[in-house]
Amino acid sequence: MAGRRRWSTEEILDAAAELLRTSDADSFSVRKLAAALGTDSSSLYRHFRSKTELLRAVADRILLAAMDGYRAEGDWKHRITSLALRVREAFGQQPQLAAVWGRYASGGTGSRLVMEEALEALRASGLPDEEIPVRYHRIAVLIAALIASEAGVSAVTPEEHEQGMELFRVAVLGADPERFPALAHFARDVRPLGVDRRAAFEDILAAQLAHIEAAIRSSHLPLKKSGSALG
Repeated sequence: MAGRRRWSTEEILDAAAELLRTSDADSFSVRKLAAALGTDSSSLYRHFRSKTELLRAVADRILLAAMDGYRAEGDWKHRITSLALRVREAFGQQPQLAAVWGRYASGGTGSRLVMEEALEALRASGLPDEEIPVRYHRIAVLIAALIASEAGVSAVTPEEHEQGMELFRVAVLGADPERFPALAHFARDVRPLGVDRRAAFEDILAAQLAHIEAAIRSSHLPLKKSGSALG
């Protein structure tokens, strides 16, 4: 009987990831996953104690994929930028899982690898140890928010995208110059949120890293360069 098959942890995670490609964390359930596998929920709870634990494991596999083959190169800013772009690209291939990561986070190996590299890069910057956790937290929140935001844009259907573009054109190009003078003035140059997301991502992250660099300079701490490999 199909219901008696023993599914491995990896097979369960594969099925969960596939189910999440066409749904979101709110509509996802262990019961739906069990039905997709042709088994009962109790058999899945032998591997994961809760839906949240399962979702965290699925998100962690994205981080593991992002870190596959990663090598730390360049100075601390380059390392953090490269790390962030790898995570962004990994979730960009499965945007539905970006919201899962942003909501539930992860405590698995993938998460630890990302955290380790970010903390090591900040340590290489010359920041004193007592400042690194706070700076790390700011960067982590920024990256997670940007990736989740992009995922929301990526998840819309072509029809929804076209409707949104039309609404944007009407709202911007049709703005009353007397009531919205600035909007009317910049109407032909203002761009929709979905345009040049990577450039925006890099610019916003670069601004945060520049802020850290300025703090280091103002405290007269030496800036360091590091090309060491991931520990």
